[in-house]
Amino acid sequence: MKLIAGLGNPGIKYEKTRHNSGFMALDLITNEINPQSWQNKFQSLVNFQTVESKKVVFLKPLTYMNLSGIAVQEVFNFYKIKIEDVIIVHDDIDLSLGKIKLKEGGGHAGHNGLRSIHEKIGPGFLRVRIGVSRPQGSAVSNYVLSEFSNDEIILLKQALSKCSLGINYLIKNANECCQKLFSTS
Repeated sequence: MKLIAGLGNPGIKYEKTRHNSGFMALDLITNEINPQSWQNKFQSLVNFQTVESKKVVFLKPLTYMNLSGIAVQEVFNFYKIKIEDVIIVHDDIDLSLGKIKLKEGGGHAGHNGLRSIHEKIGPGFLRVRIGVSRPQGSAVSNYVLSEFSNDEIILLKQALSKCSLGINYLIKNANECCQKLFSTS
């Protein structure tokens, strides 16, 4: 079983913000695989899917970004998922808008959602990093909670499409295909 958690904040107020790139990616992926309704479980919105006979739990924590680890840990422990079968999809200010990178393990780089997950399950999971660019002259917290401009939405949609394909590779354990795909972004 794979656990794929997209990071973000719940509620309409945050729906179109940079910090919700992980939520946006999961919405696109689940709609492409097999649209089903999300269930409210494990302090999260959860969507159970089967992809080529592999069970996948898609998770959007409702604990807010800074406490994402609480929700991830609940599902991780309940289903006894191995750390190598956990994929976290999140925004990354150290990548330019539209870039996507795959990373195994590593530090949290100041990302509070990742910090929370590290504290709860450890750092050995895969990360799909969605570039949202670094702010120019504004505080990081204000920037990641701001909405994308209309021009930025075009780049984001292209990135999320590539992200969806890459995550399908990861579900099938074709990590090198995913890495190759993301290296062209």
